Amino acid sequence: MTTSPYVTVREAAQILGISEGKLMSLSDEKKLQAYRIAGQYVRFKREDILSLRNSGNITAETVKFPYTMKERVQDLLSYNDFYIAAFVVILALLFIIFFVK
Repeated sequence: MTTSPYVTVREAAQILGISEGKLMSLSDEKKLQAYRIAGQYVRFKREDILSLRNSGNITAETVKFPYTMKERVQDLLSYNDFYIAAFVVILALLFIIFFVK
């Protein structure tokens, strides 16, 4: 396993135990230096992340919000609306073919 001197946003957030959004806000506030690779990819130096973690200035986020059943149903309907509509149309066509005389 090679250890790169740079880490991705997700890896840095996991090392620090914070969300990716909070990590990017730290970068925006100039508390953490971010590097752009090819003008597109954001990376952080591993040593900067480790020193920030060891400094104790960052507290890990432990608050987790439950994913409620209502949110699950909303996600199911919003992300699969095409498939649900296609299923309803197929059922309607099958009903017409087999039961309408």
